[in-house]
Amino acid sequence: MPNKLAPLPPPVVAPERNIVELSVKALILGAFLSMLLAAANAYIGLLVGLTVSASIPAAAASMGVLRMFRRSTILENNMVQTSASAGEALVAGIIFTIPALVMMKAWAGYEYGPMVAIAVLGGILGVAFTVPLRRALIVEARLAFPEGQATAEVLKTGGIERDRDHDTETSSDADTGFKWLLQAAGIGAVFKFAESGVGFLAGNVATSQAWLAGKYLFLGNINISPALIGVGYIVGLNIAMLVFIGGVIGTIIGVPLNWVFNHDTIMTTVGIDPATAWSQLDSSQWAALAGQSWQDCRRIGVGAMMIGGLWSLISLAKPLMDGMRSSMEAYRHAKGGGTALRTEFDTPMNYVFIVVLLSIIPLFLIFNFALADYPQRIMISAIMTVLMLVFGFIFSSVAGYMAGLVGSSNNPISGVTIATVIVSALILLQLMGNEGIAATLGPIAVLYLAGLICSAAAIAGDNMQDLKCGHVLGATPWRQQLFQIVGVIAAAIVIPLILQLLDNQYGIGRPSPNPNAIPNSVLAAPQAGLMQALAGGIFGAGIQWNYIYLGFALAVALIILDKIQEKRGSSFRFPVLAVAVGVYLPFGLSVPIFIGGVIAWLVKRRSAGLSEVDATRRAGLGMLVASGLITGEALMGVFVALLAGIGVALPLMTGFAPAAFLALIGFVAVAVYQYRVPMSSRQDADA
Repeated sequence: MPNKLAPLPPPVVAPERNIVELSVKALILGAFLSMLLAAANAYIGLLVGLTVSASIPAAAASMGVLRMFRRSTILENNMVQTSASAGEALVAGIIFTIPALVMMKAWAGYEYGPMVAIAVLGGILGVAFTVPLRRALIVEARLAFPEGQATAEVLKTGGIERDRDHDTETSSDADTGFKWLLQAAGIGAVFKFAESGVGFLAGNVATSQAWLAGKYLFLGNINISPALIGVGYIVGLNIAMLVFIGGVIGTIIGVPLNWVFNHDTIMTTVGIDPATAWSQLDSSQWAALAGQSWQDCRRIGVGAMMIGGLWSLISLAKPLMDGMRSSMEAYRHAKGGGTALRTEFDTPMNYVFIVVLLSIIPLFLIFNFALADYPQRIMISAIMTVLMLVFGFIFSSVAGYMAGLVGSSNNPISGVTIATVIVSALILLQLMGNEGIAATLGPIAVLYLAGLICSAAAIAGDNMQDLKCGHVLGATPWRQQLFQIVGVIAAAIVIPLILQLLDNQYGIGRPSPNPNAIPNSVLAAPQAGLMQALAGGIFGAGIQWNYIYLGFALAVALIILDKIQEKRGSSFRFPVLAVAVGVYLPFGLSVPIFIGGVIAWLVKRRSAGLSEVDATRRAGLGMLVASGLITGEALMGVFVALLAGIGVALPLMTGFAPAAFLALIGFVAVAVYQYRVPMSSRQDADA
């Protein structure tokens, strides 16, 4: 297969050339940005259940900061973005799983020691498991790794070496990109502070109505969020539209239908006597009924996520085998002597094996801690350790391979985690049973395993994207792998603190137990809610299967539609997980995501007649603006939570009458800004 491919273009920095790659400033900046992007992605990922690759904003931020130093190089910038993007990836693995432990009350809060151990071990193993895949998937199979290539293009705009004394190979594109990134981040931050900090803007506009004498119950809302416009812009129209369709199914269609067929049960659940005449209900009671109807309907999304996750793994059977085969071939190649080029020096395989072997002891101790007072915890901990190493390697290979095909942002990490939870829960159920203490400790052990594997898989996909970027630029692989670990450790140190802060002030997956929490601001954490339902349900806590079955049927219908689209060769597909997330999330979140997707489509359509250089510049600028809106709003959300956590009283204008109107005006202005900035890029370049 490799011999039939055309020769690869040479890297930007030739293998024979040695320029600065590792430096103290790159190490410090990479670790700091990893922490920062971990905080931002924790907030946005918990809010909408979608995470986006941080490589491009990390690259732009890196260039902007390193250009302040007298000397910097493109390979230093690459090392910084490698480390920084690890924070974004690692936090995805954690937020999809660990909040379930708090939601099920296994943990009173986000326990620092266990979380750091899970994040560090999972992340390092994710790097180790993908070391033998680099040559197979990047050099030989030449998978696309779209975000890796896009990041390389961004880094190229800064030139190879910068020396302010001689002004070597500089580019104004780097300064321009950093400027727009900062400006968009400032807009997102100001918007969030005006909303959550002082209440000048409304964060959500919602209504519930009982029409036709109560026979038709309507629930609708929209979240006023620049970050969600950015999310929709980055994921594109296809995914954004599917999330929106899921919202329509779960809320606009599901809520009134559920009310028609199950109104007695819904009334009983909210504490209203079913015999009460509907004409006697007030607006607050109708709102409670609409909310309960939606809570029921979102379980349809849980069922669809279950089938969607399993289907994604079935679809990956062949790519998985190809990835495993390539991994073995790469190992044999390395063992046989390999190549002497700097750009082909991976971390030596004997070091990789040592890391994996050394991980056995802490993995065992983590599971032993999770199983607490279980009588046979030593045996079960040993089995769980083996499952972690086997599943971790398999699913990291899947994640690395899929990152090459569809990119990190669209990588089906949720599907990998769903499969982990189901398979490991069924195995433990046979070993432990579900009587007595096993019914409590079994789901906890499963979620520990899920957290480790999800972290490993998320880092594996990100690591392969970064290595692709490095391959294009001419980086040294082992140095990138080292910096990926630096990013993992830096992010792992702060992730528990960030999640505890967000839980205290917003609530994760349920209203915060803190009486002084910001009202009506719960972060949905859809994947963690699913993991809790799966692990607890398999061990006998019970799952409400009626709505789950409807989700199964929805997923099957979507799979059939997707296969039809595939046979037609259509670019518009129906991935189940996107629709399922839309069903599960509040409808108001899907609306701005959809608007962002439409804006991305309009920009792409208007760029069709441009030259490749102009089209690439426009696409990159749009991504930077979207990333800035996400990062600014998310970091301000964390900052507002921090202020509240340390007791700083903000002048919150509760009940400010024009807040909703002003928020809608601001929202429209941000949408126009997201469209206009990339559309103006060609004129800026011409000027």
